[in-house]
Amino acid sequence: MTESHPRISKAVIPAAGLGTRFLPATKATPKEMLPVVDKPAIQYVVEEAASAGLDDVLMITGRNKRPLEDHFDRNYELESALQKKGDAARLAKVQESSDLATMHYVRQGDPKGLGHAVLCAAPHVGHEPFAVLLGDDLIDPRDPLLRRMIEVQEQHGGSVIALMEVAPEQIHMYGCAAVETTDDGDVVKVTGLVEKPEAADAPSNYAIIGRYVLDPHIFGILRQTEPGRGGEIQLTDALQQLADDEKVGGPVHGVVFKGRRYDTGDRGDYLRAIVRLACEREDLGPDFRTWLRSYVAEEM
Repeated sequence: MTESHPRISKAVIPAAGLGTRFLPATKATPKEMLPVVDKPAIQYVVEEAASAGLDDVLMITGRNKRPLEDHFDRNYELESALQKKGDAARLAKVQESSDLATMHYVRQGDPKGLGHAVLCAAPHVGHEPFAVLLGDDLIDPRDPLLRRMIEVQEQHGGSVIALMEVAPEQIHMYGCAAVETTDDGDVVKVTGLVEKPEAADAPSNYAIIGRYVLDPHIFGILRQTEPGRGGEIQLTDALQQLADDEKVGGPVHGVVFKGRRYDTGDRGDYLRAIVRLACEREDLGPDFRTWLRSYVAEEM
């Protein structure tokens, strides 16, 4: 008989980064608000949480991040103007972001790393398991990764991380997991983690991507975790302790993701994400694909 574990209802989205790779665009605009076609990147992430049944979302913000709160709030002046114009389609789009979930916000006073950002969520999360979604990774809604991770956590308890196989020469850009196979083809047991190893030192080519389902015992470990790589408190260091001692917080499993992922944290990948998503849109795709083929043919 499958052991029952508490239902997950809360999502945490760290969004306090400075976005230095996108300067000068992010000098006054949060990187999470950069548009991916016609929606800010952060809205895709909140939509993913909501579609997985997580209707309580805590965003970890910092200075100059007020536009994030404004985006998920009501804009009565704009709504009234659209209503008077009879523009029901755009009115629905404006209201959509404020109806997705119950939003909460807390500031990360000092940017001390992902582990510290997650620790800022402790008073809100309490003693429940919770999800963490990083805004740089957009997961296609046709590939319900987060829902699968929640299923695995409800089955096994403990924590679950999202993994993706990458080329050996790319592993230094990610956290990396040492794993053992399980009876489920897409699930592995995590035995070790290391943050951004060199290819020769990597235990596998399984990279950690920006989705986690965490046991609340992670908070106690993070409070004791010393700064690691880059002088920051690394979430991977805390997860390593959970993997080492299953009696505290349960095991750590990984879901191996083979679906569609859009990396908006890199300028080149951000542009590719826009092109891919625009090509797949019913309203934009046909004309855009025609133009794109013509442009590529001319350039070649």
